[in-house]
Amino acid sequence: MDIPLEYWLHHALFYVLLCIIHYVNGQFVIRCHIKVNYTRKINHFAFFFLPVLLLSVIEYSYSATTFLMDIVFALIFLTLFIAPIRNRIKPVQIMFRSVDRPEDRPLTLTWLYTQFIASYLVLIPLLAYFESKNILPWIMIIILANGIGDGLAEPVGIRFGKRFYVTTALFTEKQYIRTYLGSTCVYLATLIAVLLFHHHFSSVQLVIALITLPPLITLAEAISPHTWDSPFIYGIGGLTLVGISLLG
Repeated sequence: MDIPLEYWLHHALFYVLLCIIHYVNGQFVIRCHIKVNYTRKINHFAFFFLPVLLLSVIEYSYSATTFLMDIVFALIFLTLFIAPIRNRIKPVQIMFRSVDRPEDRPLTLTWLYTQFIASYLVLIPLLAYFESKNILPWIMIIILANGIGDGLAEPVGIRFGKRFYVTTALFTEKQYIRTYLGSTCVYLATLIAVLLFHHHFSSVQLVIALITLPPLITLAEAISPHTWDSPFIYGIGGLTLVGISLLG
């Protein structure tokens, strides 16, 4: 495997910073009684966008190998939080507090693992298809819809949402609450993402993308099981983009 030194430096810095962010957020939860719903989303934004910011400092050549290594590193990071490790290492236990919503226990880590794996199982064939059609930038639309839209949906909905609806979750009969205002964040983020990449569409494709993607991705987030938004957003959004690509 030919992985450049810059990749290792980039990811070493990224995971050091990610651990620090999780640790600081965990302290906020413990000492300041900040809701995990907020700290979890700060972690969410850090995971999505910190690597992009670091590319301006340490740039490396992207390849299939580095993509696979990204998956390996993310799984290793999640594995830090398993009970035998976090119960023995106090800083890791504090980091875990920043993602461990009380209402998710005891399935917090199970949902994090399964959502991560399912997301990549959806993304990998989409990446291969978009690259084969020379429209790889399209993948950023669903990534931004998830990263920004879903990232804002929970904290905005909790703070300002007045109207609610119920969703289910995997491996449990418990029901969870989502807000219409939170879903609106997903809609607007998707709409903005399409507009940001408008120059990669033909005129017909752009009109159809603007009409179909925001409501369909919003619906995907609304119907997805609790904590399983990402694979649904990627799947429904990705299939919609595949259909749009066939229009030429």
